[in-house]
Amino acid sequence: MPQAVIVDVVRTPSGRGKPGGALSTVHPVDLVAGVLTALLERSGLESRQIDDVLMGCVSQVADQSLNIARQAVLAAGFDETVPAVTIDRQCGSSQQAAHFAAQGVIAGAYDVVIAAGVESMSRVPLGSSAHGGTVSNGVAHRYPDGLVNQGVSAELIAQKWGFSRERLDAYSAESHRRAADAWSRGAFDSQVVPVLAGGEAVAFDETVRAGTTQESLAGLKPAFRTDALAARFPGLDWRITAGNSSPLTDAASAVLIMSEQKAAELGLTPRARFHSFAVVGDDPMMMLTGPIPATLRILERSGLSLGDLDAYEVNEAFASVPLAWQHDLDADPAKLNPWGGAIALGHAVGASGTRLLGTLVSYLEATGGRYGLQTMCEGGGMANATVIERL
Repeated sequence: MPQAVIVDVVRTPSGRGKPGGALSTVHPVDLVAGVLTALLERSGLESRQIDDVLMGCVSQVADQSLNIARQAVLAAGFDETVPAVTIDRQCGSSQQAAHFAAQGVIAGAYDVVIAAGVESMSRVPLGSSAHGGTVSNGVAHRYPDGLVNQGVSAELIAQKWGFSRERLDAYSAESHRRAADAWSRGAFDSQVVPVLAGGEAVAFDETVRAGTTQESLAGLKPAFRTDALAARFPGLDWRITAGNSSPLTDAASAVLIMSEQKAAELGLTPRARFHSFAVVGDDPMMMLTGPIPATLRILERSGLSLGDLDAYEVNEAFASVPLAWQHDLDADPAKLNPWGGAIALGHAVGASGTRLLGTLVSYLEATGGRYGLQTMCEGGGMANATVIERL
C-alpha cells in the first residue's frame, strides 16, 4: 500500500478578518492562488504534474463561490487540465481536504495532490452562507429548543468543566506569548509566504499581540450573551470574550502531498508521512467537544498512546476547547500548541486545517520530535484528527 507523504506546507500570514485588515484588499481567490504557486516554485514541479487540488472553504458565497478551488487553480496559472474541488466540513474543511488527498494517494487514485484552504472573513463574513436559510422540520423536531452558535457552546463547555474567566484569559495570554516568541525566533519563516496587499508586502501574523496579558484581557465583556440566551441558560456565567476566542481572520494555506515512491522519482525529500486518520460526530449542542472522542479514536486506530506524541495541535477556536481536551486526556500542557494557537495565530476557518498541519510539521522538525497529533472542533458537532510521523 502506498505511503502518503508531506513534501511541503506553506501559508500566508494571518490578517484581521474585518475591513481594514492587512489582507482585506486581497480577493480570496488570489490569496490562495499565491500559496498554490509557492508550492510549485518551492518543489520545482509543473502544474500538469498535479492530479487534483482539494480545498477547504466554509462560506462558499460571493467572492468565495463558483467552486473557489477551481477559480484559484486558474488564477494561479495552473494548466487548465488540473481539476479542483471545494470542501466544507466547517472549521476542519482543509484538514478534511488533507485527509481526502492522503487517502487518495494511499488508495492509488493520486500520485501528486494538493490540499489547501482559504477564508477571507473580511470580505465574506462568517455565516454568510447561512443567510436566508431555515431550519428543517426534521432538525426542529429533534432539537425543539433549537441549537446554538459556537460561542454559546464554548460557554457551555467552560461551565461544565468549571473553567473560570481567569483561567480562560490566562490560557489566551499564553497563546499570544508562545506565538510571539516563535515569531521572534524565526519559527514560522520557512512556512509563511508574504502577500502583496495595498502595495505593501504583508509577512507577519497581524493577529498576534505580543503584549497581551491576563490583566489586559480581564476588561473585555462577554461576546455572546444576549437577553434571550441569558433567559434560556439562566445558570450560565458568560465568560467567553473576544480575548479568549480566536479572531476573525483572512488567510490561506496549502500542503503538497504525494506517494513516497513518486517523491523519490521526482527527487523530492518528504518531511512527514500521514500515520492515521479519524473523524467523529458529537453532541451538536456542546458542538466543540469533538476533539476528545476524535483523539481517543485515532489513538486506538494508530496503536499509539498520548505519551508517544511529541506535540498536539488542538485548534483554539475558544480557550475552553483545548482546556477541556487537555483535562479529559490528562495531556502535557507544554506539548499543547507549543508555538501558540488560533487565539493568537488566527482562525481563518477554511484555511486552519492545513495551517495547523504546517505548524505541526515545522515544530516536529525543529525539536526532533517523531509523532504529532492535529485535531479540531467543527460546526454541527464534529471533529477530525490526524497523526503524522516526521521523516
